[in-house]
Amino acid sequence: MYLKILMYYILGYVNVVVEGFFIERFINMCISKKIFFWKTNREKSTLFSANIGVSNYKEVVKIAKKCQCKIKINKKRGIPFILNRYRKRKIFAITLGVIVIAIFAVSNFIWNIDITGVDDNKQKEILEIIQSDGVDIGKYKNKIDLQSLINKIRIAREDVAWVGMEIKGTNLIVKVVEADKKPDIINEDEYCNIVANKDGIITKIEAQNGTPAVNVGDTVKKGDVLVQGWIEGKYTDNRFVHAEGQVMAKVWYSEKEKVYYNQSYENQTGNKEKKYSLNINNFKINFFKTLSKFENYDTISTIKKLKITSNFYLPIEIVVNENFEKQQNQVVYDKNEAKEVGIKDLKNKLEEQIHNKGNISNIYINTSETDEYIEVEVIYEVLESIGTKEKI
Repeated sequence: MYLKILMYYILGYVNVVVEGFFIERFINMCISKKIFFWKTNREKSTLFSANIGVSNYKEVVKIAKKCQCKIKINKKRGIPFILNRYRKRKIFAITLGVIVIAIFAVSNFIWNIDITGVDDNKQKEILEIIQSDGVDIGKYKNKIDLQSLINKIRIAREDVAWVGMEIKGTNLIVKVVEADKKPDIINEDEYCNIVANKDGIITKIEAQNGTPAVNVGDTVKKGDVLVQGWIEGKYTDNRFVHAEGQVMAKVWYSEKEKVYYNQSYENQTGNKEKKYSLNINNFKINFFKTLSKFENYDTISTIKKLKITSNFYLPIEIVVNENFEKQQNQVVYDKNEAKEVGIKDLKNKLEEQIHNKGNISNIYINTSETDEYIEVEVIYEVLESIGTKEKI
């Protein structure tokens, strides 16, 4: 919102007063037309005032007429009106000229790189590739070889199927389409074994095609052959086949955790503060003291880049740092409480690991105690399918 207000100050805005019996209708029609207004004030049910951009004024007048309301301009604000007021003064003519020249000058450089189509981590990795080629904020647009950049990204990233780049205004737009990772597929006419994808004890074997290589009760390790991809003929030699079947086994998942009897933790108090700063091409200007009034706090930073249009960025950033006060707290557990805390945490972790993998048949809990903590181990015994196909 602050950026919009700043933009309207640059382009000019007016404070209007609207009077009539259909003010609600007037406001609703403005909202439906996506007309932005701020500093609204409604002294009476028939009187409404607000700031609106000069570019929206004609549309607002039409809406007021439709709603049978009177509208008048109360105040005029913004750079265009200031320049008009002092148009005869040389200093303002010079200032206007400097602004035009400055805008023209910055329009020849890249002030924003917008990467879409991938998650935040991959955006950072692709940005590093772009930067390693010498393309970064402040790069002269005419010196950027887009095709060379595209080729470099596609060579460096096997997970990228397509890359498109274009420069709009001062914005370098990078569109990425990720490659689908295709699983290894074994055709039905290819010979294969069924092998174990994890350690376990066999509980059930169903071989629709092929020869079982293990028995119920056998202990197997990851990579062991469970169903062989061949069949022994009664009157002929052995022949290779595409093994089919299901092998169930007991598999164990375990987690350990130390739970201390005396623990400290932090929580936010609800108090917060905001501090603003301005970055002009990496030159930082702080509007307030950088030190926080809080002794302990977490900080969340938000960077807002200034732009004139959707793709015309300026080398100016508004940085908003929000500090959230936090305090230290102490909690003391007895042995039983500490044990329950550990069991609950470990069960949550294990259940995330085995989600939809199989059925839990048993849960084992082991503990060991010291004067400072209790160590908790939780083991889940799960019945699940452990077979996967492997080409012969």
